[in-house]
Amino acid sequence: MRFNIFAKRPDVTFEGAPAIKLTAEQSLRRSVLSCLLWEDEFYEDGLAIADRIAALAAEVAPNVVAELAIEARERFNLRHAPLMLLCALARTGSGTSLVSETIARVIRRADELSEFLSLYWRHGRKPLSKQMKKGLAAAFGKFDAYQLAKYDRDGPVKLRDVLFLVHAKPRDEAQAALWKQVAERSLPSPDTWEVALSGGADKKTSFERLLAERKLGYLALLRNLRNMDQAGVDEALVKDAILARRGAERVLPFRYVAAARAAPRFELWLDQALAETVLEGPVFEGRTLVLVDVSGSMDWKLSAKSDLTRMDAAATLASIIPGDVRVFTFSQEVVEVPPRRGMAGVDAVIRSQAHGGTLLGAAIKRVNGVPHDRLIVITDEQSADKVPDPKAAKAYMVNVASARNGVGYADGSGGRWTHIDGFSEAVLGFMREHERLMSEAR
Repeated sequence: MRFNIFAKRPDVTFEGAPAIKLTAEQSLRRSVLSCLLWEDEFYEDGLAIADRIAALAAEVAPNVVAELAIEARERFNLRHAPLMLLCALARTGSGTSLVSETIARVIRRADELSEFLSLYWRHGRKPLSKQMKKGLAAAFGKFDAYQLAKYDRDGPVKLRDVLFLVHAKPRDEAQAALWKQVAERSLPSPDTWEVALSGGADKKTSFERLLAERKLGYLALLRNLRNMDQAGVDEALVKDAILARRGAERVLPFRYVAAARAAPRFELWLDQALAETVLEGPVFEGRTLVLVDVSGSMDWKLSAKSDLTRMDAAATLASIIPGDVRVFTFSQEVVEVPPRRGMAGVDAVIRSQAHGGTLLGAAIKRVNGVPHDRLIVITDEQSADKVPDPKAAKAYMVNVASARNGVGYADGSGGRWTHIDGFSEAVLGFMREHERLMSEAR
């Protein structure tokens, strides 16, 4: 495991800089909000991160775990890390309605019913509490025939197993008939692109019909652009679907970059769709400096099956920050890049300099000398040198990785930095809200 090749000192980052001292709650947020569960990162492997999440969640108050699970699922659009938190909550909140209410809210896709139980039983099968059953039953009732059929998959835990375990009561005869089909595994095949193509249907015809009937989810659309291009799907249909952004609120920004790399033909419209995220909130006031980490550790893939890296996620986030912006990158050096939006901004950041060491402290000293009102640093926080206080009153350290330790700021307590975890555009919403509250408090 990569985790084992580094000294496990609690007072330094993996690169050797002084580390900030975090509470269990802070450490849990850090581990969860940029975590694609079980996926290795540069400094730690997925198992080490998952075990730490489980251990920290057991230390934190149940209501805090519940709130974090909801935030990770609803605002940061993470799927599996919130399920890990539900497993911990089932133990620490045992016997309370908090367990059932949180389970019912966090589970938003039908396959998460069985994935949650698989995760809960990963160390051996054990009984479900009354509140777990109640929450799963409530979650089960949210899904219609299409959603249940789409995710009625073969696996160690099937949807019918969940239904039998929780003894859910249907609200009417129609739902009773639907659940009978779940129990018998006789649900009609859903009208999805997977079913259409696996049945031998013509790809062009299938995709065009699904697009015209609005039956292709936005993430599925982005993931299939190369297939559509190769099949010769009507360009106008694809363009309209990309720009309509139906369901885009659940798509992380870097997905647009992945789609553009897979199907360059559609990059112009993908770029327009990505730019829409900039318009979904108010423009930041004053001059913003953005400092993006392009060190070697940021080149690590987001997941084993992905071609995207933490650097891609950081660069994409930097490219959608609104307002008067100057963008810099740091590794061994500090380089200013054109403050371009969208895909052009991503390319400018990634190609700005060699991806080497991590001199974050020196980089902040450099940009502290540049006039600005706000500083946003996007990094995996594994600096090789001490990080000073920022000059700006509004300063954010955005962490896009789940490593155990982050940099210790100046006085060791966080100083004048506002720390945020995650690579979703939700971090920009947090900044806007934070500054609004600060303004109202004056």
